[in-house]
Amino acid sequence: MRRTARLRTALVRAAAATGAALAVVAVALTAQGAQRQDPSPGDATATAPGISGITVTRRAGGGFEALVVHDSKKPGEPRISRYAHRPGKPPRAVPLDWRGAGEPIDLEAIDRVPGRPGEYIALASEGIGYRVRVTGNTGEAGDTGVEVLDLFPLPAISEGDNFEGFALAPTAQAGVMVAVWADRGQDDRPATLYAARMVLNQYGEPRFGPVRTAEFRAPYPARDVRHASDLTITASGELLVSSASDPGDEGPFDSAVHAAGRVGLDDAGAVRLTLAEAPRTRATFEGHKVEALACVSGTRRAAVGTDDEANGGALLTATLCG
Repeated sequence: MRRTARLRTALVRAAAATGAALAVVAVALTAQGAQRQDPSPGDATATAPGISGITVTRRAGGGFEALVVHDSKKPGEPRISRYAHRPGKPPRAVPLDWRGAGEPIDLEAIDRVPGRPGEYIALASEGIGYRVRVTGNTGEAGDTGVEVLDLFPLPAISEGDNFEGFALAPTAQAGVMVAVWADRGQDDRPATLYAARMVLNQYGEPRFGPVRTAEFRAPYPARDVRHASDLTITASGELLVSSASDPGDEGPFDSAVHAAGRVGLDDAGAVRLTLAEAPRTRATFEGHKVEALACVSGTRRAAVGTDDEANGGALLTATLCG
């Protein structure tokens, strides 16, 4: 099936939405490499299913709250969950009801919409964006849900693209933000990073400016590599990209987070996407497939989520942003 047909099919797909419980237990994880991380008990959690994307919604109680997306493909499986991180307390993840449109297939990324509290954009691997609003604030099952406000295709999609990363950043221009998204690449095929200005029109629909592209090859890992498994933009405009080795559902997995370059607007208001000639590896995560990455606002910490397939997933914090 041609990509345009697949996009059209995804846009009109309709299915009933139901929730499913998530099991949450404490685990111990270590990020190794340029910055070794040793989370304390309760700082990391094992989840079922795994985490394919994350956005931090707010800092709270010495920790943070976040929304995570899952790459679910079957009706009734959870698509988005609320995660509460509180150091020293049992972790908690609650699946949210999906409302207002058919359940998406294979969500891979999510980020908050700057300047629009409670609104987020989640991205499916085919390049379909879902602008959603999260209702309720208690985090208890049944009290919160995900209301779909709009569906849209990303611009400049190429044949064979498989998207795993999406991020938004505010700019000094009111109502204007920078959007960055990435085809993951595979082995000899580098990832393609896309960047464009984005505004929401009077109906809240995304409108994109000219798209800039750049190729990214991960310096690590080296085998069965997805060069871009997620990305995030720091407050200073630095672009962090996670990469993962994925030989199959049983692993073994290996991942890293790299300082890949910078993104922002130039003096003329055009998007500038600049990648480093030699990306620096900030941290490695042996034994885990990192698919989710987001900075915790006002700190140097990042929330790092994994999808370890047959072994479920995990979420930890690491000092990566700055």
